[in-house]
Amino acid sequence: MKKNWLVGISLALVLAVVGLSGCAVPDKVSLVAQEEGIWVTGEGEVTAVPDIATLSLGIEAQEATVAEAQSQATEAMNRVMAALTDNGVAEQDIQTQYFSIRQITSWVGEEQVVIGYRVTNMVTTKIRDIDNAGAIIDAVAEAGGDLTRVDSIGFSVDDPSVYYEQARQEAVADASAKAEQLAELAGVTLGKPTYIYESIQGSSNIRMFEAAVSSVTPISPGEVEISLAVQVAYAILK
Repeated sequence: MKKNWLVGISLALVLAVVGLSGCAVPDKVSLVAQEEGIWVTGEGEVTAVPDIATLSLGIEAQEATVAEAQSQATEAMNRVMAALTDNGVAEQDIQTQYFSIRQITSWVGEEQVVIGYRVTNMVTTKIRDIDNAGAIIDAVAEAGGDLTRVDSIGFSVDDPSVYYEQARQEAVADASAKAEQLAELAGVTLGKPTYIYESIQGSSNIRMFEAAVSSVTPISPGEVEISLAVQVAYAILK
């Protein structure tokens, strides 16, 4: 009786192993199936005139004590913020980017001593009227005086969805053309897409226009390039 019981357990274990092996086969088959076909990458690019300028600016003050440095930085930053809002920048388009209070040290002989403290307060400002960007920079520089810091300026499109639609059409058409050429060269018949993956590549400035001569800081938004790529797998008809 005991022998039959052991035989039953052994048989159950064998069936379990076979069952698990059988479950693993479809995964391998599907993996191989995913690798079959013609895989291509299509690219699409469109250009657009930016309607948003993003400005990184702020204040940096250094004094002998933290209190003195922070007081100077606070007063100057309040003037900068007022200059921004007075020139049409909405409060919700101003965001603190970086704030720090650091010791400034120097070596005196073989000893490192604290010679002061530096307070830095930087904000990111979104300027929706690009034509007014130069005037805003001038107003900020005047308000902050020698404590003013302007790190960078960038340009973008507030709603790029229309441009991405155009780039997407170009990318899919590019992928289709490449796949058809590969199928023809390989002597096979191209089937329908079995896999599509989109990758947005972002935007970059590609052309700058010369700004008109004036007493205001010249700012040229130029054009931005909006691009994306699609990876497509096509079946091969047999």
